[in-house]
Amino acid sequence: MTKSIVDQSPLFEVSARIDVAASPKAVYDVISDLPRSYEWSPECMGGTWISGEPSAVGSVFRGENLRKEEVVAWAPLVRGTWYTECRIVRADPGSSFRWMMLSHANEDQESVWGFDIERNGAGSVLEHNFRMGEATAGIHKIVADMDESDRAKFITDWTAKLEQDLDDTLRRIKNVIEKTP
Repeated sequence: MTKSIVDQSPLFEVSARIDVAASPKAVYDVISDLPRSYEWSPECMGGTWISGEPSAVGSVFRGENLRKEEVVAWAPLVRGTWYTECRIVRADPGSSFRWMMLSHANEDQESVWGFDIERNGAGSVLEHNFRMGEATAGIHKIVADMDESDRAKFITDWTAKLEQDLDDTLRRIKNVIEKTP
């Protein structure tokens, strides 16, 4: 039996970078404040810390998300508002912040979002990254009724969506931090 494209690992691995006119600490203070994500995320409308110390390793954040109809419109995605939970897996002030998505059963998934920060003169370079190792249950549900050609199209279209989201997020974070419109 031939393996499906959704069986590859990593399934998604994308990143983007931007220069920010602020210290690594100032950048970290913003990007690690997940309830503020509504200010920059194309989908996360913010949320609340539901356990642990905010932004600390092991803490759990419940995000409220909103996906518009036109996002990969042909695919059977969750539309409108839905909620996710994630656990902070790395919190190095001024350097790195990462969170792992949790399944509906509150188990770790190989779906990790993060930011890395490097000093660049008087400012910083901010990198936003996402990696999904094995496909999540949600991805399997989306592609369950697709033939392999449509699965490949979905992976291509979703990768492009992720890349655009990372770029949009970084531009918005830069604007928030630099206080530009």
